Amino acid sequence: MSDPVGVASALGPLGFGAAGIGNLYRAMPDQQAEITVQAAWNSGVRYFDTAPHYGLGLSEQRLGNALRDKPRSSYVLSTKVGRLLIDRPNATGHDDEGFDVAATAERRWDFSESGIRRSLEESLTRLGLDRVDVLYLHDPEVHDLELGITSALPALLKLREEGLAAAIGVGTNSTEAALECVERSDLDLLMLAGRYTLLEQPRVPLLERCLERGTGIVNVGVFNSGLLARAEVRDNAHYNYGQAPAGLVRRARQLAAICRKFDVELPTAALQFSLRHSAVVNITVGAGTAEQAAGNAIRMAATVPAELWDALETVNHD
Repeated sequence: MSDPVGVASALGPLGFGAAGIGNLYRAMPDQQAEITVQAAWNSGVRYFDTAPHYGLGLSEQRLGNALRDKPRSSYVLSTKVGRLLIDRPNATGHDDEGFDVAATAERRWDFSESGIRRSLEESLTRLGLDRVDVLYLHDPEVHDLELGITSALPALLKLREEGLAAAIGVGTNSTEAALECVERSDLDLLMLAGRYTLLEQPRVPLLERCLERGTGIVNVGVFNSGLLARAEVRDNAHYNYGQAPAGLVRRARQLAAICRKFDVELPTAALQFSLRHSAVVNITVGAGTAEQAAGNAIRMAATVPAELWDALETVNHD
């Protein structure tokens, strides 16, 4: 690996996920996006993650603008490859993949080396940078996992060797795909979405295998799409970007009730739990407002009694 210890240690415990500033679910003004990133920075966050997929490039543009006056060596930035953005100059309507933006481009899967390089070049232009620190292959299992492993990941290895990215990895919400990639490639980092959380800890050897392979896990989606994001779990809470099943809502409420007995709010426990395994080197969470960005840092710094984790185990093993 290129420099996994150095890259992992530079991430810090908390990162900023920039899907929200790409107008995920709802639009926000440019100024709000910049203020939100600044609030994360003021809270001590120095790792920022984005992707072309987020708002058809809007997230990358806004993140680059928000960080343009920061010394380049003072933060770590990651983006993703696997989807090219193809211009649609005469298109009308809105994006149909969850982002409130005009459909001025379409996403096209491309796991070839030329497509990977083109994607990185276009991301660097949107970001206003000459390099990224971490480059992830985005959602390979959604398109073609085997092609991702045999074509895209070797291309990322070349980019790492050339110094265009200090570290490489895979971003996925599939533990099966993640384990396959870890076993068959030389990854520095694995961005795992929504699979190692207070609500669910899959009984697979993924985390232990990452330790053995020296692959650090960047844990994302730790609120399970919102189910664990509030102290009081709502009836209409989301899970995996859809309506949460009634059984999971009940389980989340059990977790929240135990947290209250220790004077800890559910989202605080959800954040801090997700960093407890030694394979996890960072938690990256999104924010749509400055208050949310600052609040995430406050929750990470809050004191959580060790006894709470033992009490929560009773629900997780039911």
